[in-house]
Amino acid sequence: MTEIEIYSAALCPFAHRSRLTLAEKGIPFKLIEIDLQNKPANFKDISPYGKVPVLKHGEHRVWESTIINEYLDETFPERPLLPKEPIQRAQARIWINFADTRLFATSGKLLYGSEPKQHPDIVKELIAHLHVMEEGLQEMSDGPYWLGSEISLVDLTYYPLFEQWAVLEHFRGVPLPTGLDRLKQWWGTAANRESVRAIARTSEFYIKQYGQLEQTRKL
Repeated sequence: MTEIEIYSAALCPFAHRSRLTLAEKGIPFKLIEIDLQNKPANFKDISPYGKVPVLKHGEHRVWESTIINEYLDETFPERPLLPKEPIQRAQARIWINFADTRLFATSGKLLYGSEPKQHPDIVKELIAHLHVMEEGLQEMSDGPYWLGSEISLVDLTYYPLFEQWAVLEHFRGVPLPTGLDRLKQWWGTAANRESVRAIARTSEFYIKQYGQLEQTRKL
């Protein structure tokens, strides 16, 4: 098998998604950690956007986590992570798009891109997105995962934010709201999956790493 390399960063939930996809599909890979505050001089040659993740597969490079994940699913069709039926694939992509354009965009704004006076409005927006997820899980699936009995790219797309939720709670005072029982059930199921546990980090790890990042940004 041609060697696969994944450029990643410890706090990046998008890179985490692609590492989860590799782990779930059982694809061997070489992990290359990038310090995003001190990027290698040639990093733009590797990543045109200057971001992680970037996948190198032989002579080919692929970037952007959702594109990487679909590339992996199509290139290594064993253990498929998207449904076969076109409408189900479309629904999966809709939820993946919701993750990127709503949930992750809002949580990122809360952590990195806003003034404290804006935080209450952003928190309301974030909680509203969680309720949309709760309703979606109730409507779409009677199994443990987003699309039913089998894990999919939808689950792997969302999970990294929840592994890091302690950062939102510790630094922004946003615990996971009460209720949301279906969402919490999904989270627990995903967290206990072997592939997820194999690369999981603790809440303490994320809080420490983000705290160091906060100090760097304030200097």
